[in-house]
Amino acid sequence: MPSLRPQRLALSTFFFLAGFSFSSWTSRIPTIAAALDLNEAELGSILFAMPVASMAGLPLSSWLVTRFETRIPLTVGFILNALCLSLIAFADSATLLVIALVLYALCTRVLNIAINTQSINLQNLYGRKINGSFHGLWSTGGIVGVGFTTLLVSLKVTIVPHLLMVTGITTLAAIIAYRYLLRNDRATSGNKLTFKKPEPFILYLGLLAFFAMVCEGGMFDWSGIYFQQVIKEEIFTAGYLTFMVFMATSRFISDRIIDKIGMANAYVMSALLIFSGILLAILFPSFWPAMIGFSLVGFGTAAVIPLTYTLAGTSKTYSPGMAVSLIATFGIVGMLLGPPMIGYLAHAFNLKISFIAFAVSGIMLIPISRLFFQLKE
Repeated sequence: MPSLRPQRLALSTFFFLAGFSFSSWTSRIPTIAAALDLNEAELGSILFAMPVASMAGLPLSSWLVTRFETRIPLTVGFILNALCLSLIAFADSATLLVIALVLYALCTRVLNIAINTQSINLQNLYGRKINGSFHGLWSTGGIVGVGFTTLLVSLKVTIVPHLLMVTGITTLAAIIAYRYLLRNDRATSGNKLTFKKPEPFILYLGLLAFFAMVCEGGMFDWSGIYFQQVIKEEIFTAGYLTFMVFMATSRFISDRIIDKIGMANAYVMSALLIFSGILLAILFPSFWPAMIGFSLVGFGTAAVIPLTYTLAGTSKTYSPGMAVSLIATFGIVGMLLGPPMIGYLAHAFNLKISFIAFAVSGIMLIPISRLFFQLKE
């Protein structure tokens, strides 16, 4: 069999730049809110458009990854995603921002389904787990994106040239990498999307993605605020950065760990790490216990989504692209509900108590994963 290194390198480039692009936009949210004079409620309502648009894109993304070989929707979605990033920079009203975010979310949906489907197909050709390393590169790209934004903000570079630079870099890299992506991987069966009660295989994997994204998405949005309000730390980004670094690190080694302990045990380990990390940060709300706790949560959340997408590729009913698209929808709902849920709980009680929701979501991975593996026996 010919070497698959060029294909792996090209796909790695896309994963890294996808994380770099996404974090470049999210780290500029305070800039956008200030420029449009948005309060927290207005900003939350505007950001709500993204997951709604992403869910609405389920039929389109499912059709594209089953109609074409994955490198086509992957590259086209990536380039359109980069162009929509520039639209966000030029949005000078709330209405234009919502339009830009809806288009960005739709392109991101297509990109995410295509890139994860290609990673599963490439992993199957390798004959061993490599999916975790791809997601590790996404997280690494996210860290680099935050660092790049921090540098430009310190140099007083405004959002327009910043996001135009990101658009130019990512578009050029996508055009170059496209020719090396995996070819001829279009599925010939399992491509029909039917809206009905999901079969247990999809339901259990979807619930695993849901609870994982409640934790992951919630930590993205609330870890900095937790350090600011509960830990009383002036450098409030420390918790967010710690979570991101340990999640990225863990994803690079998660494939080897899963090979040693097995998929079922990997879910149990992830659940216990999330639960114990959140509990540590709640019970001992000071700098070092919270840093250790958030690092454990980063380790715990890292493997769940890559592993769940890998298992999606084993569906006997759906093609890998269709299965990933269906399961990703559950994850989007988790990311949609998680952050607001924490906000409501924090308002009703306090922020420290609200983080118990993350611990509960983490521990739910154990019974659901057991039901899934019992189904596969």
